[in-house]
Amino acid sequence: MLIVGDVMLDRYWFGEVSRISPEAPVPVVKIDRREERPGGAANVARNIAAIGAKPLLLSVVGQDEAAGALQQLLSADGIQAQLHRDPGLSTTIKLRVIGRQQQLLRIDFETEPGHEVLAAKLADFEAKLAECDAVLLSDYGKGGLKHIERMIGLARAQGKPVLVDPKGDDYSRYRGATLLTPNRAEFREVAGRARDEDDLTARAQKLRTSLGLDALLLTRSEEGMTLYRESGRVHVPTVAREVYDVSGAGDTVIAILAVMIAAGQPMEEAVRWANKAAGIVVGKLGTAVVHPEELFG
Repeated sequence: MLIVGDVMLDRYWFGEVSRISPEAPVPVVKIDRREERPGGAANVARNIAAIGAKPLLLSVVGQDEAAGALQQLLSADGIQAQLHRDPGLSTTIKLRVIGRQQQLLRIDFETEPGHEVLAAKLADFEAKLAECDAVLLSDYGKGGLKHIERMIGLARAQGKPVLVDPKGDDYSRYRGATLLTPNRAEFREVAGRARDEDDLTARAQKLRTSLGLDALLLTRSEEGMTLYRESGRVHVPTVAREVYDVSGAGDTVIAILAVMIAAGQPMEEAVRWANKAAGIVVGKLGTAVVHPEELFG
């Protein structure tokens, strides 16, 4: 599984909240534990590895401490990663402060990579494409997918399914992909607010047709997922369970979808497995993965 996109380092600082600051009306958190996890496209790769498939991750990071920490985490999870280093770039970090089992604050550190580094990544993409069974493009809007149109064209020319987790309001960049997986907010930004279910279907099918997609999967949180194809729509209700943290759930969805499709499962069946996986991962704290015994047990 070839994964290309924006990677980041997710840092979690856990602590106790026992008082309000005398300086401002904010809680004081006494930090007693820290964790680090791969985020963004790196979390997609982590989910693929956890389910038993073989990920190859291509991305761009800085020449900094966070990049080294991310590389170590990926190696520990058995993920083959080619992370191009850009001295002018700061590796994206999302720092979350957790108190009383609730996220109190998130601080983001990020810059966009240089074009010369991205061009090198495109060359790696071309070299590795023949080895993979599916391509996942994880767009977090951090600048790591400047050549995404070229990547989609190269992959489809070789008959590889291309799954895209989109970002922003310009979906023309994703033209020709196999499957797009926007959430409700992302879809609304591009297609507008639907009046009812029929209007939603019309907007989704119009977008799918205009972009030349095989399918569009709309993830709808507590409402489940809806798959739109030329043959019609298929709705899969959510798997009822307690929601603890939705961060990274989209990474799990696209990872399980890609693995199932690459393994020969029909797209509708792949969606059902991805929906089940999403129901499991939102019951965990932070960016998390689903293991085979949880999904298939």
